[in-house]
Amino acid sequence: MRKIAVGLVAAVASGTMLLSGGSAVAATATKAPTLKIVDISPNPVVVKRGGETVATFSIKASPRIAKVELSVEPVGAKARTLRAKEVKPLENWRFSVPFTAHDPEGKWRAIAVAFDKKGKRVAHDSAHFFVDVRKGWTKADTRIVGFDAKDNTVRKGKWIQLSGRLQYERGHHWRNAAGEKVHIYYKASGSSVWKWVDSDRTDRWGKFDSKIRATKSGSFKAVFKGDRKLDDTTSRPEYVRVYGWRR
Repeated sequence: MRKIAVGLVAAVASGTMLLSGGSAVAATATKAPTLKIVDISPNPVVVKRGGETVATFSIKASPRIAKVELSVEPVGAKARTLRAKEVKPLENWRFSVPFTAHDPEGKWRAIAVAFDKKGKRVAHDSAHFFVDVRKGWTKADTRIVGFDAKDNTVRKGKWIQLSGRLQYERGHHWRNAAGEKVHIYYKASGSSVWKWVDSDRTDRWGKFDSKIRATKSGSFKAVFKGDRKLDDTTSRPEYVRVYGWRR
């Protein structure tokens, strides 16, 4: 009888373990849907005067969720709720929201709501971010386009001809920057040091040119150091191969 009793106890213990395991599986299968705002970029959202900054909101949702909605609103008793602010859905539960200088500056709240296939609200999450509206004067963004060498293979002692165009942004349009000084830097192959070799002022179309005597293969870049109204910028590097005399 003692052996039988021991066997029953073992069976009961074993059954308890199996039931516990079954309960864990059942709990996993019926786990409530989850939703979380995992990233807001950029944060803070910096808006320049007269410009627009688009913020991206990334949300992680469990597989059973069929739909996610996002809204944003400024935080504060006097702040108006912008439920109707444009929210553009992207891929993989990512959303983009544009901000301008007309939006309230300060702390904002993002609210994400998840729905199942039947349209029932099953989860939600919220996160805070900051909107920094710079209504004072800010420098215009600049860029150097079309910077290249006339010939990428030049014989030693000959001239390397480089050119490009400096532009600045105004009202979502790029305009040519006239009368600005652009510097040309050179880095020889095998070196890590950029050295100044020439400068030129842009013409009415924003174009600048440079002629540099070929000595050794290397890379060139154009640099605009900015001024009171325009931000600084640097071009992509342009490689030129220099070969010696051939017999």
